[in-house]
Amino acid sequence: MPMVRRLKCSIALLMLLCLCCVTAQAQVRHRGIDVSKYQGNINWTRVAKDSTIRFVYVKATEGTTIKDPYYRNNITKAKKAGLLVGSYHLYSSKTTAYQQMANIRSVVKKKEQDLVPVLDIEGHHVGRLNMERVNKLLELMEKEYGVRPVIYTSEKLYKTHFASKKYSKYHIFIANYRGYPTTRFTLWQYTETGHCPGISGYVDFIRIHRKHSLSDIKMPKPKKKPATPPAEQPEAVSDTTKK
Repeated sequence: MPMVRRLKCSIALLMLLCLCCVTAQAQVRHRGIDVSKYQGNINWTRVAKDSTIRFVYVKATEGTTIKDPYYRNNITKAKKAGLLVGSYHLYSSKTTAYQQMANIRSVVKKKEQDLVPVLDIEGHHVGRLNMERVNKLLELMEKEYGVRPVIYTSEKLYKTHFASKKYSKYHIFIANYRGYPTTRFTLWQYTETGHCPGISGYVDFIRIHRKHSLSDIKMPKPKKKPATPPAEQPEAVSDTTKK
């Protein structure tokens, strides 16, 4: 009898472990990464073999003049490998919104984007963020790409500058490596020390809030132009005049 009990306990424990594995896989079903020059040359074919990784945000620009040297290679090869791709711009407090938009426009092409572009505003801007400039850049990005950009920020910066109703229609991308965010978010950068086949060293990993999906951050499909009706042909006039 004790042997039977031990066997039943072992089976139950095995079933519980299997259930935990399935649950863990479900929690990372829509995982993504973000990359820049710091990841160096990436083997995107290997990255795409991880079925939990569905999308990638690639650094494109920073401030007025900085362009990520790996951007073109990353966005092209990631897309070719079957991943959904998007681009992000690192905000600078040193230059105007118009100058930064000119830099973004020179690199980030609308037709290449699967995902809504991101404006990355790092946490060190707390207490010295020029919101008039930020709002203008958000406005310019929306005008250029036809959709409100995603706002990437820390929880502290969000609570200080973006928690008002004015930004309620923006998707928020929160960076928090210590635990689950306490603010609203669509995307959560939950680690900066992740490992992924095809990438040497660390990489940032992203999860989507359970109430959202990839479709929420996809670029809107271009509207089809109405078909031009064929030009009316003049009616043929028969010559019925008698000679």
